[in-house]
Amino acid sequence: MSRLFVAACLAVLFAAGSTRALEKIEVGKPAPNFQATTFNGQKVSLADYRGQVLIINYWATWCGPCRKEMPLLDSYLRQQGARGLKVLAVTDENSLPLSRLKPLSKVVALDMAWRFRGAYDAPREFPTNYVIGRDGVVRYSRAGAFDLDTLNSVIVPLLNQPPPPPLASRSPASSTAPDMADALSEARSSGP
Repeated sequence: MSRLFVAACLAVLFAAGSTRALEKIEVGKPAPNFQATTFNGQKVSLADYRGQVLIINYWATWCGPCRKEMPLLDSYLRQQGARGLKVLAVTDENSLPLSRLKPLSKVVALDMAWRFRGAYDAPREFPTNYVIGRDGVVRYSRAGAFDLDTLNSVIVPLLNQPPPPPLASRSPASSTAPDMADALSEARSSGP
């Protein structure tokens, strides 16, 4: 009986591990979706940042490089935000309690999140940054703090790309999969 139990546990762990491998974040591939809860309780996902350049920044209060990087990201966002840059700063849940972190979110321009679910595993190193282009493709994935030169070399070319057309104005022919509104409209017009 105990061998059967151990075998079942190993099978579950193996299956969970193989699913994880399918969700690996790869530069040049479409960004997987995520769900995050900001410090003010707002729920956000990848769709909320559609058409913008998004930096997902994992940070922690105990991380020295993070404490240097955060003012840089905040300043950079204030300069480039009007061009379509967004930063989602995700804190390590082992940092300070939310009640102690909330005042920080009132003085920075970054979207501050403390709950994060998705394929972007909590990193082993802090800070870790992902950059997602306007097209929804992962363009950068690296552990380590940004410096100004790296931000400029990664972000500016992405900001120079035009945003995709709004979902409502896109034609079905320009998409590989029609959206829900297109499908409903077509179903209504075809009749019973």
